[in-house]
Amino acid sequence: MALDEYLEAAAECAGHVAPLLEVLCRTPPAELLPPPGSGQTAQRFRGLAKVATADVTAARVLEPHLDAVAILHEADAPLPKTGTTWGVFAAEAPQAELVAYQEGQNWVLRGRKAWCSLAGSLTSALVTAATPEGGRRMFAVSLKAPGVSVEPAHWVARGLAEVVSGPIDFDGVPADPIGDAGWYLSRPGFRWGAVGVAACWWGGCLPVLDALVTRCRKRPDDAILAAGTGELYRSLDAGRLALEDAAERIDGGSAPDAAVLAHSVRGTVADAVAATLDAARDVLGPAALAFDEGLARRCADLELYVSQYHRGRDDASLAGHLEEGPLAW
Repeated sequence: MALDEYLEAAAECAGHVAPLLEVLCRTPPAELLPPPGSGQTAQRFRGLAKVATADVTAARVLEPHLDAVAILHEADAPLPKTGTTWGVFAAEAPQAELVAYQEGQNWVLRGRKAWCSLAGSLTSALVTAATPEGGRRMFAVSLKAPGVSVEPAHWVARGLAEVVSGPIDFDGVPADPIGDAGWYLSRPGFRWGAVGVAACWWGGCLPVLDALVTRCRKRPDDAILAAGTGELYRSLDAGRLALEDAAERIDGGSAPDAAVLAHSVRGTVADAVAATLDAARDVLGPAALAFDEGLARRCADLELYVSQYHRGRDDASLAGHLEEGPLAW
């Protein structure tokens, strides 16, 4: 199975992206994990969680590559070829604007796109751009094409240290439209991809829980340690149940509102990540964070990765999607 090779690379990469991209480059994308909504969404989420359990950076590299494959699949567009590695750059920033223009039958991109993770290392990307007619549209573009300039980023993060996110300048770069204007954000798959990210967060927490359980067995009389371990287990198990339920609803078409489901799952898992980081600091203590390189890097990676969740603002968005009597059993 192709995922097994990637898992082996993840277990040995120690946070370095080059060996991970090498595996992705030679692996047919369709052989990695099934797309969401295919009837195998639980398998997809479990696969992402397994990768993050092995290494959080490895999950951060794999997830957008697979998200690009899922987006192209949903749009009935040609799927990525073997030998390519993909990112999805859809974040907007006030100091950067990317505009797509139609020249004859073709589209070209001009302007700047911010927050482009691994842009200097990838071959291809899906990017969102404004159009003169109004609205944003998604485009597939080669990052090796003439007119693409990846600007070096002053990346000082200790977490995800090699997943550098900086700007790209586009100067008349050919691009292929994917979906109509507004399609990328309005489709349910946008929310399913966000749940996939939460599966990565969840998997990244498991080795911390394992470390607590191991310490509990060595210190059976430490009631504070036992309480912290039990509390963390409950939090992570709630996240697992939320992901499992989401996968079933996605495949069964029983999610009444995609945004409500995604916000709820992401918030539940983000809370579990916060509890995990608290336990690493307060229960495992400074010695573990100071002398266990793998644990320290994992916690730093998780802290930066989960910052994609906008606590407060995302809950406010969730409330805006709720109707009367939103909960029933």
